[in-house]
Amino acid sequence: MSDTASIVLTIFGLIGIGYLAARFKLLKMETGGALADFVFTIAIPLLLFRTLAHADFHGLSPWRIWIAYFSGVLVTWTVAHVLVRRLFKRDTRSGVVAGVSAAFANTVLIGIPLARATYGDPGTVVVLILVSVHLPVMMAASLALNTWARRRDGLVAEVESSRAMWGAFALELIRHPLIIGIILGGIWHVFHLPIPGLAEKLIDSLADVAGPVALFACGMGLARYGIARNIPAGAVLAGMKLFFMPLVVLPVALLVGLGPVPTAALVLVAACPTGVNAFLIATRFGTGEALASNTTLISTAFGVGGVAFWLMVLRAFT
Repeated sequence: MSDTASIVLTIFGLIGIGYLAARFKLLKMETGGALADFVFTIAIPLLLFRTLAHADFHGLSPWRIWIAYFSGVLVTWTVAHVLVRRLFKRDTRSGVVAGVSAAFANTVLIGIPLARATYGDPGTVVVLILVSVHLPVMMAASLALNTWARRRDGLVAEVESSRAMWGAFALELIRHPLIIGIILGGIWHVFHLPIPGLAEKLIDSLADVAGPVALFACGMGLARYGIARNIPAGAVLAGMKLFFMPLVVLPVALLVGLGPVPTAALVLVAACPTGVNAFLIATRFGTGEALASNTTLISTAFGVGGVAFWLMVLRAFT
């Protein structure tokens, strides 16, 4: 119990400190954006590169990891979409935003530090295998479903803009620092390339701060988003993110034969709060911004309880 409390309070404590620093203007709001840029552009890509370059993939099946996790994404996204459409009477595009809000975990800013703190390098490697495809899959699914939703809602004239989004998405994906870090780490791993001493020290210095700075930046970023309308819908989606999605991932991971640590790591990532990418996707689509913002804030606020609950459950498996 003490280990669980220590891990959870450290993770969410750093998020809380970042939030308070921005909320009470101890740091300028722009500082949070700058820190997030540093994390996404330099620190996390170097952490991905270093971990993958030295990773031990023995006994790990990427396909089993992806099947287990994205089964949870598929079920959660579908249920969230139907709930918002039928229970809250929103249009199809809002249903897509609801689905991505309930299923898009904060894998980078929270998932990686959480897995590293809980299960060390073995857990981190599992999350990195997931991260290697998570962003492309979630973004592609969001764009595809948004195109379908626009047709369903009768916005035929806007379908052309969806096609433009696909081009922008492909270009963004090719030059995304996370993707570059993953590719380079994979190359170093496959060809057993050495990392020169000075380069390794520089990489270690920057990669080692990735977790704390990411969590602090996450907290500062949350201070930008306020609670608006659609609070009940946001609360329902947050509950699905924290409890329903990991509940789906756990039995599927066991069913496909994943070991204790990979199973636990995936469940923890599934239990992470909604990532800010959900809000960015809603903004790009021009609908559901308040829904995504509320889900992100509420799931993060109650994430400490959700993660603590799943950590206690997972003690039986690890």
